[in-house]
Amino acid sequence: MFELYFPIAVLAVVAVVLALVLMVLSGILGPKRPDKVKLMPYESGMDPYGQARDRYSVSFYLVAVEFIVFDLEVVFLYPWAVRFLDLDAGAFWAMMVFITVLLLGLVYTLKKGTLDWDSSTAAHNRA
Repeated sequence: MFELYFPIAVLAVVAVVLALVLMVLSGILGPKRPDKVKLMPYESGMDPYGQARDRYSVSFYLVAVEFIVFDLEVVFLYPWAVRFLDLDAGAFWAMMVFITVLLLGLVYTLKKGTLDWDSSTAAHNRA
């Protein structure tokens, strides 16, 4: 049985060795011309301001959690949609309950204003 996995193991070893060799060669042979601009931290194409230990607003974390939730929703919806015609009515109603719970969560966050990134919120976060 393990002989079936041998080609996969060889491919994995070759990939890891090749990646390590290329990283080492890049470090040895690559140009090294650091200057003030290159050594500055890069933050989404914007000049950094403030301290690195500044606190993020709660809205940032709520949007991040919302992104993860709706990303996971796709993971559950896609296989359900592929097998939709083979499933019974119970699976349909279970998915409707799942979508309703997610929709209620979206309505809650919309009412809280976490997705409202207007100029007053942006000015408040910059200060």
